[in-house]
Amino acid sequence: MLPSAVSALAAVGVVAIAAFLFRRRGDDDRDAGGPSAGHAGAMLSALFLLVFAIAIIVPWTTADSARQNTYAESQAAVESYWAAAALPTTAVTAVRTELRDYMSYVLVKEWPMMAEGRMSADATTRLNTLRAQVAQLDAPDDAKSPMLDQLGALSAARRQRAADAGATPPPGLMGLTVLTGLVILVFPFLAGARPRGHTLLPLLVMAGLLGVGIYLTYDISHVFAGSLAVQPDAFRAALLEFQHIPATLPTTPSGT
Repeated sequence: MLPSAVSALAAVGVVAIAAFLFRRRGDDDRDAGGPSAGHAGAMLSALFLLVFAIAIIVPWTTADSARQNTYAESQAAVESYWAAAALPTTAVTAVRTELRDYMSYVLVKEWPMMAEGRMSADATTRLNTLRAQVAQLDAPDDAKSPMLDQLGALSAARRQRAADAGATPPPGLMGLTVLTGLVILVFPFLAGARPRGHTLLPLLVMAGLLGVGIYLTYDISHVFAGSLAVQPDAFRAALLEFQHIPATLPTTPSGT
């Protein structure tokens, strides 16, 4: 924050020094539509558009990445469900039940928490416990390894989802968006213009649209909340796919 304030003061100082050094050259510019006001207005508009674009693009790309990650996570869960069929018969049902319960818990209990940027410690414990149970099974490594690999991918995707849930726009970006928007609104008055009657109508329309735009940047600033909120569609699809996965792997006839 301090470097930003120092930079702003330095820029103001440059303008003050330039105004002092060139005070005896050129003509006075007191016109609200003069070159000084026109230059400042154009630069302020460009600054607002730059900040506004960043405030939209950053959450948009974060939400898109988070949405893709939920599909990767759900796919890892489906592959884990398939891999469980290679485990000892006595463990298949238990492992699959735990996996199905974990996915249901994330869908029902954890997803609403992510709108607040939080993750469920209970869901993490469930997944870690499942991985430990599979690792401790008395089964050949070639039966456990595929399952453990998929559970590892599921855990990695979960960690990425936790990072997405806590992701926020760069510090100060929302405040700068509001500040530049307000400056754009009051700039004509600061420049000396005094709109009346019909000339005031375009400013009112612009103010309304700016307000809507700034609200939208706030509304989409979180990945799992607001208009761009990532929905748990991938997890619902995975739970449905679980129902169509056979209980055991088909055996290959001998001699083929």
